[in-house]
Amino acid sequence: MTFHGLKINISINLAMLLGIAMILIDFVMTMSVQKILLESEISKGNLLLSAIETHLINSSESSKNNITNLTPSSDSGTNFNVHLTHLSDESGCSCAMVLDINKNQIYFHGTDCMLQDKLQAMTSETIGSGKQITESSGTMWGVFRTQRRYLIQAKPLLRKGNIVGGTGVVLPLEGIYVALRRVQQILFIYILINTFVLTLMGVRRLSRIIVKPLHRLLKRAEDYRDDADFFFTGEKGENEFSQLSKALNRMLKRISADKEKLQLTVRSLEKANADLKQAQKEIVRAEKLASVGRLSSGIAHEIGNPIAIVTGYLELLRRDDVADDEKDEFISRVEAEISRINTIIRQLLDFSRSSDGEPKTVSVHELIDDITNILNFQPLMSDIDVELSLSAEEDTIIADPERLRQVFLNLAINAADAISSLKDCSEGKLIISSEMASEGENTDHRPMLKLMFTDNGCGISEENLGNIFDPFYTTKDPGKGTGLGLSVSFMIIESLGGKIRAVSELGKGTRMEIYLPVI
Repeated sequence: MTFHGLKINISINLAMLLGIAMILIDFVMTMSVQKILLESEISKGNLLLSAIETHLINSSESSKNNITNLTPSSDSGTNFNVHLTHLSDESGCSCAMVLDINKNQIYFHGTDCMLQDKLQAMTSETIGSGKQITESSGTMWGVFRTQRRYLIQAKPLLRKGNIVGGTGVVLPLEGIYVALRRVQQILFIYILINTFVLTLMGVRRLSRIIVKPLHRLLKRAEDYRDDADFFFTGEKGENEFSQLSKALNRMLKRISADKEKLQLTVRSLEKANADLKQAQKEIVRAEKLASVGRLSSGIAHEIGNPIAIVTGYLELLRRDDVADDEKDEFISRVEAEISRINTIIRQLLDFSRSSDGEPKTVSVHELIDDITNILNFQPLMSDIDVELSLSAEEDTIIADPERLRQVFLNLAINAADAISSLKDCSEGKLIISSEMASEGENTDHRPMLKLMFTDNGCGISEENLGNIFDPFYTTKDPGKGTGLGLSVSFMIIESLGGKIRAVSELGKGTRMEIYLPVI
């Protein structure tokens, strides 16, 4: 935000605050004045009622009536009515009424008085109760909200301490609100002018004590260089901005002092991270070489038979008594055995070859087929029936195919070792199956391929099940495992965004489950 925009925001906020303050003051003042004016109207009504009472009592006494008679004499009646009408008009009341002790109306003045019935009821009530009554009636718009339209007052008439009648008046309150609204217009104009003037003065003052110092601080910040001796210069005086400048100077000096240490730490962490990645690659390669070693020993035994067959046929070909058609047959059989040896060695070389580590689109089912072909030549799988049940609709993922092949081979070799450890095992079985993970199993809310390597081997005890993915943890005999196979497999699957877990029961076999995100 520019400092011009800051000034505009300060101006708007100041104007809003001042306007709200002025409006609140105006509201309080208006309500206070309205209360005073209402009290004044009540006092005026009381005076009018007292005046009516005084003239009425004096008039009845001058006519020498008895103590309960309020009716003036015929001579003074006309003057009495004229006098009460004059009092009512001068006071501005809408209507006035006088009732005798029997609640008969002896005087009424008013035009278009809509509250005559209510006035008569209140005057009758005050005769019966002997107490003055003040009420309000009707509604009209005041200044800020609707207010009462009329003020109704009634009081008993007393002569020598006895109630001889009652009188009541209705005073309109509209004049109060009209006057308040006129004053309100003047106040609004004053508030606008006052807010504008005070806002300009406040912006000018705030600009001098806040905006300008901030502008200087910003300029220093923009001009700051790493080799600068200082960043902020102290403001004049010992105000908050001067203290802020000094604090920022101290902070930047500490940052500059720690910057070189931070750079050294970052370089050290980068080197440690590179070393860690290299160590990780070495661990994966070491486990792969261990698997290749086990496969090589099996392949060496597997290719011994074809070599013996080839040697035998070569001996036969040296003999002179062998017919030409037999020699052709021997040569064809030799070629078939050599082709078989070539296939076995090529599969081993393909597996042992180092990968470039670049992820690519691969078919999991095709990788499993390749692993099955490699295992077919292994003596450790000779008594094990490998069954494939690859029913997943989607099997394409993004991964390094060589690393994924290493995981599958590790799981298959582990299953073979578990099956061969059972001395009374008559028939071993390894089932490799695939399916799409269900919603309950898939916590990542994306399509996941579920692979299962299920064997009927010795199983894993519950106490060992939680440690099988730890590095160098193994239950195999010395020389049969490094303890890195499952640890490396766990690392590879996790790097692909998947997960691996084991479900096993001692003596009943093991099921390794792998979840991989499909494309």
